[in-house]
Amino acid sequence: MRCWRVAAGASRPATEPAPAVNAARRFLVSGHVQGVFFRASTAREAERLGLRGHAKNLADGRVEVLALGPSPALDELERWLGDGPPRARVDEVRVEQAQPAAFAGLTDFRTA
Repeated sequence: MRCWRVAAGASRPATEPAPAVNAARRFLVSGHVQGVFFRASTAREAERLGLRGHAKNLADGRVEVLALGPSPALDELERWLGDGPPRARVDEVRVEQAQPAAFAGLTDFRTA
């Protein structure tokens, strides 16, 4: 933990990053999302954003994405999931909060 004093009327130093807060979300993506490299593309995007978790096909044709990381990165992943890779057709992205404890032991993003 780092601390600093701010003089009256001064603001926090611009070079000091905001603390990273991990959040967890579950995304259920429906449409034409299986057989179009959706999971692999999602893994690449999630890794680019520094997220941990997994993407897996569900028996009902949807793709489940569980992701853990800073909220802004999760927001960006959610926007990306709305489009998906070029061959996909995304009809809906449902978003649920998930428990960060479910990601214990995960150090990267995987496909299942």
